[in-house]
Amino acid sequence: MSTTTSTASPGYWEPLWAEGRRYRQPCEAEEKLMAEHLGPGRGRPALDIGTGDGRLARHLHHELGYRTTGVDCSPSAVALAAAHDSDAGPAPMWQCLDFANANLTTLPDPAYVLITCRLVYRWMDDKPAFLGRVRRLLAPGGTFWVVTEIAGRRTTTDPNRFGLGIPLADAELLTTGWSVVSTADLDVLRCYALRP
Repeated sequence: MSTTTSTASPGYWEPLWAEGRRYRQPCEAEEKLMAEHLGPGRGRPALDIGTGDGRLARHLHHELGYRTTGVDCSPSAVALAAAHDSDAGPAPMWQCLDFANANLTTLPDPAYVLITCRLVYRWMDDKPAFLGRVRRLLAPGGTFWVVTEIAGRRTTTDPNRFGLGIPLADAELLTTGWSVVSTADLDVLRCYALRP
C-alpha cells in the first residue's frame, strides 16, 4: 500500500526546495497590477502565504511599503528567503508555517490588511478550509491577492504542466462570497483582488 503526500504539506515541498527547485517569479506587469490593485502599504501588515524564496514578500515590503510576513511550510524555502535579506533596512519577517494546518495564533499579527497567495491556491487539498482560514485573518476592508494559473491556457506537450491550472469550479469557489472581485490576466495566469 502506497501513501501519497499532500501537495499542501511540508513533506511535498521541502524536498523540492532543498534540491534547488525554483518557481516563476513575479514579472514587471504583475508588479504593476499589484501597485494598481493593492496600493501603498503605509506600514500596515501583510501576509504572504507560500512565500518560497520571498521575492513577492520583499516587493510588498520594500516597494509597496507593507510590513510583511512571509510564511512557507518548507524550512529550506524560508532559509532561502532570509538569505536574500540585505542590510539596507528592516526586512520582512520570515516564518516556517504550514498555513493549512498550523495554529495561526503564532503569526505576528492577529489580522492583515493584505494577504497574498501566489501560485499556491492550486495546491491546497481542502480549498474551502484554506479560504476560511484566510477570511479569519483578513482585516475588515482588506484585500486577498491571489495569482493562479487557469486550466486550459497553457500550450505545452509536457504532461507535467497540464494540471497546473485550476479548473472553473475552483475559480468559482475562490471568488464566491466576496463583495468585490477584480481580475486581470497575464498569459496563463489570472490575478484576483478579493475584498470582503
